[in-house]
Amino acid sequence: MTLATHDFGDGNGPVPAQRHSNGNGWVADTATVEATAYVGEDAQVSGTAQVSGNAWVSGTAQVFGNARVSGTAQVFGDARVSGDARVSGDAWVSGTSQVFGNARVSGTSQVFGNARVSGTAQVFGDARVFE
Repeated sequence: MTLATHDFGDGNGPVPAQRHSNGNGWVADTATVEATAYVGEDAQVSGTAQVSGNAWVSGTAQVFGNARVSGTAQVFGDARVSGDARVSGDAWVSGTSQVFGNARVSGTSQVFGNARVSGTAQVFGDARVFE
């Protein structure tokens, strides 16, 4: 039996990974993605990241490090969620935005364009952060 590998472009080279059953995106064997979550064909989840509930990761988006995406949150476009960041509820992160560090994005908030949310920042409620 041949183990599948994928290079997530993080400097670790090809690592054991599988295509997710809901969307066909790449998921590292060290990451956790629930069957109810969606990982689109060109999206990637790696490191010890977790995607749970009915969350979506699509486009060329990446969730990595120890990041968590949960609820019905969406990460799409060319967005990146990494570090210990959390995206939850009905929030979404899109465009070329990055959420990293210990940042939290929740509620119905939106991070889009080329925005950066980092450190211990919290974006919640119906807030919008862009460009």
